[in-house]
Amino acid sequence: MNILFRDVQTGIVEARAIMEIADGVFLNEITILNIDGEIVVEFPRKSFLGKNRRTYYMDVITFEDNDKRIVWELEIKSAYREWRKANKKVLVYEDKEQK
Repeated sequence: MNILFRDVQTGIVEARAIMEIADGVFLNEITILNIDGEIVVEFPRKSFLGKNRRTYYMDVITFEDNDKRIVWELEIKSAYREWRKANKKVLVYEDKEQK
């Protein structure tokens, strides 16, 4: 699997990933979250408004069983950690005294 990351760092979102799942077939908007110091992988979901005005969510990608989902999550986490080692976070703060 070929996985590309883009740094986001907004709130708990660390990065977004694009994964090539087959030759020339890509899965977009995989989100890497940092929740209480733990890296969490969130797969894309589709939301839609039902007739009863409730919002429903549907997973864009479905796994045969939970084991396959866990394997994908572990592969993405491992690739993210390697990418993060090569691409350190750059935090930019505004100096309020210069205004």
